Amino acid sequence: MSANWKTKPLGSVATLQRGFDLPARLRKSGTVPIVTSSGIEDSHYEARVKGPGVVTGRYGTIGQVFFVRDDFWPLNTTLYVRDFHKNNPLFISYLLRTIDFHTHSGKSGVPGVNRNDLHEIVVVLPPTKAEQEAIAEALSDADALIESLEQLLTKKRQLKQGAMQELLTGKTRLPGFEVKPGYKQTEVGQIPEDWEPVPMKTLGTFSKGQGICKGEATSGDIPCVRYGEIYTHHNDIIRTFNSRISAEVAKTSKRLKKGDLLFAGSGETKEEIGKSVAFVGDEEAYAGGDIVILSPSKGNSKFFGYLFNSPIISSQKASKGQGDAVVHISATALSSIKFPLPPTKAEQEAIAAILSDMDTEIAALEAKLAKTRQLKQGMMQELLTGRIRLINEKRADED
Repeated sequence: MSANWKTKPLGSVATLQRGFDLPARLRKSGTVPIVTSSGIEDSHYEARVKGPGVVTGRYGTIGQVFFVRDDFWPLNTTLYVRDFHKNNPLFISYLLRTIDFHTHSGKSGVPGVNRNDLHEIVVVLPPTKAEQEAIAEALSDADALIESLEQLLTKKRQLKQGAMQELLTGKTRLPGFEVKPGYKQTEVGQIPEDWEPVPMKTLGTFSKGQGICKGEATSGDIPCVRYGEIYTHHNDIIRTFNSRISAEVAKTSKRLKKGDLLFAGSGETKEEIGKSVAFVGDEEAYAGGDIVILSPSKGNSKFFGYLFNSPIISSQKASKGQGDAVVHISATALSSIKFPLPPTKAEQEAIAAILSDMDTEIAALEAKLAKTRQLKQGMMQELLTGRIRLINEKRADED
C-alpha cells in the first residue's frame, strides 16, 4: 500500500443497505432496471434508488458486484450502497470487487452476507477523489475493451455456426465444385444433387480406446485423449492435449492413427452423446476407455470432425443413445448414422479449410481476451493498493 493512502472500515467508505422486495405479480412494464444478486434481470416502471449505484448479492449469487448508471430497483436479495460518503461510485464498485464476500457468508449464523459484518472490513483509499476517478476511468477503459472483445468473439462464433450450417449441408457451394446443379430431398435433409447420404460404416473401420484412468493421465509425456476431455477440452479438431501418459501406460492403451475420428462413448445427456473430434496430427498419441474410434479409409478427416458435430448428425446420435443417468453409444449405433457426403475429397478439404481458418481467428481472439482479462486483474491489484499511482503523489497529497 502507498504510504499516503488511508485505511478505513468499509462502512465509513460505502454504507450498504438491503434491497427492496418486488414480487413478479407487482411489477409493471417500464425502463427501470431491477437488479438481483445475479445482475439486471427485469425492469419496472419506478425506481427506489437514484443512479449511479453499486449492488452486490446478499443471498443467492454472492460475490458479483454491479455498477448501475441510471436509477434502479435493487431487490431484497441484494445489498446496495446507500451512502458513498463523497467517494466516487465507479471507484467503489471496483473496490468492492477486491473483497472475498464468500469468506463473510454466514458469519452471523444465517446464510448469505450480513452488511454489518461487511462494514467492519478494512479497506484502503487514495488520498483524493481525483485519484479515485483516475483509477476508475482506467479500469473502466479496460472493461470496455474486454466487452468489445467479448462481443466480437460472440459474433465470430455465430458466423462460424452459420458457415457450418451452410457448407456442411451443401446449401452454399464453394466455387468450382458443383458437378450437377439442383437439390434433392433425402433422409438427411435437402442436399445437392451430386452429394450422397451414406452411413458411417462405409468410411472405414471402428475400434475402441482402452485404459488410462485419471491417476495415469499425468504419468508421463506421451499425449493422450480421455473421453471426458472430448466434451471439456476438444472441439471438432484435436489441437492440444490435456493429458500425457507414461510409456508403461501406453502399452495397454489404444494408439491413434493420423485421421482417426474419436467419439465420446459415454455422456450425461442424449443431446451431447457421441461428441466427436478428429486427430490429424503426426505425433504419437493414445485414446483411453469409453472412446469409439473410426479410422477412415477415404475422405478428409478435418471435414468429418466438423460434420459429425453438426445438428443433422447430433440428432441421430441422440436418438441412438442408451441409458438415463449415464448415456452410452456404441460403434454399432454410430456405424448406421447417415451423413451428407460431397463427391470429391477436394471439396471436403476446401470446406474444412474455411472452417479451420475461422477456428484460428476465434482462438486468437480467445487468447487476446484471456490476456486482456489477466492484465485488467493485474491493474486492479496495482491501482487499488497504490503500488502504481496515476496521479503525481505530491500533487495528490496537496489536493
